[in-house]
Amino acid sequence: MSLIHYIDSNVLGFSQLQILLEDNYKLALSEEATSKINISRTYLDSKQKESKAPIYGVNTGFGSLCDIKINEDKLTYLQENLVMSHACGTGDRVEESVVKLMLLLKIQSLSYGYSGVSIELVERLIGFYNEGVFPVIYELGSLGASGDLAPLAHLALPLLGKGEVVIDQKVEKSSILKDKFGWEPLVLQSKEGLALLNGTQFMSAHLLRNVLKTQRLMTWADTIAAISIDAFDCNLSPFDDLVHKVRPHKGQIQTAKTIRNLLEGSKMGANQKQNVQDPYSFRCVPQVHGATRDALRYVEQTLLTEINSVTDNPNVFAEEDKIISGGNFHGQPLAISADVMAIAVSEMGNISERRIYQLVFGLRGLPTFLVNSPGLNSGFMIPQYTAASIVSQNKQLCTPASVDSIVSSNGQEDHVSMGANAVTKLSRVVDNFERILAIELFNASQAMYFRLPLKSSEIVEDLLKAFRSRVPFVNEDKVMATEIQKAIIFIRNHKI
Repeated sequence: MSLIHYIDSNVLGFSQLQILLEDNYKLALSEEATSKINISRTYLDSKQKESKAPIYGVNTGFGSLCDIKINEDKLTYLQENLVMSHACGTGDRVEESVVKLMLLLKIQSLSYGYSGVSIELVERLIGFYNEGVFPVIYELGSLGASGDLAPLAHLALPLLGKGEVVIDQKVEKSSILKDKFGWEPLVLQSKEGLALLNGTQFMSAHLLRNVLKTQRLMTWADTIAAISIDAFDCNLSPFDDLVHKVRPHKGQIQTAKTIRNLLEGSKMGANQKQNVQDPYSFRCVPQVHGATRDALRYVEQTLLTEINSVTDNPNVFAEEDKIISGGNFHGQPLAISADVMAIAVSEMGNISERRIYQLVFGLRGLPTFLVNSPGLNSGFMIPQYTAASIVSQNKQLCTPASVDSIVSSNGQEDHVSMGANAVTKLSRVVDNFERILAIELFNASQAMYFRLPLKSSEIVEDLLKAFRSRVPFVNEDKVMATEIQKAIIFIRNHKI
């Protein structure tokens, strides 16, 4: 029996979203959401009949064509033309996991009853989500200002029986939906095309994907750093709680505590040290990792607000008897958040690569390039090159998108957020961060062999045992790309 999540006005949080995705919940509208959607649509219908005044997006053109009034008998054509004309995406296909998030977030936003759409439209979107029907969407095309127009147009095309969908990882023409599920193409009512296209779900879904992934990678980053700290025979005094109480940044305190917990009981850590101080990439883990944590808190709060909001235009307020054209589709909050997050995550990769470098340099009793017979063997020389290359790419990807803008729609849309570009390059930064961490874990595991018979903490030793069952000690040169890929897969799949 399928688990069901009822869409309502309760705030969607990260832990709940993670459960929905991991446990493959089905969606259904609550009575509250159904009532709000119906009230909004009924009000909009009656308003159209009562008023002769133009209502943007309901009986007018769009963008700079907003002053052109459309006859009543052409309103369905207006909405369908909007969807088709705006489906101008190009580039790589958006991965299905992100499209699934887009569907969820679009359903959530429409369920609040401020968009004027019909219950049939929302139910069809829920059908897509529940049956694993993912519209083919392309990565490039959104300015992140009137919402994510091009990507959301591709999300909407299959509702009309147009475009393509992915079902069971196979691309199909949307016409298959009638035969497979008995779904007739929808006839869009007034404003429905605009409600589908206006919104920030492309930006929000990508940012959500990256936040959820980074939350997990931050735990890995602290854990791998702890292994490297012991592998490099570092002092543990910089992690003493007293140090951090006198500079009480929340992330810094949290990280130092995590490192202390991870290395509690380590014989290596308790061993008498010859070195008075350690390089910053080890000694300043709380300060650097902590700063990223604090930045991520801002990003998370912005994203939580966004995914629990109404972001289409105009907004329909039935109770107040108002239809208001505003700018809730503008992606500036997401664009700035994505840029901040890219910088914060990039720095995590930056400091990780510095630890990789220190471990292969032949210091503190470790062999040069962490291998027996260096010279005959290159050992871990080139994994550090790879990490350095990835780190440099991340730095290049951190040029902020949110400071850019370009005029569109004949000057009507004269300031845009470029949030879609911000979140897609952020995805690259986050994926690169995972690769860098995998290389650090690979290096640190190798270095720990040369510390035997001394042992680290029980937590670290258990993790190393699990890792070495997948990525064993390197006695002599082999194809290292294979081992790095194994390390990446280990980080993705191993629970810590």
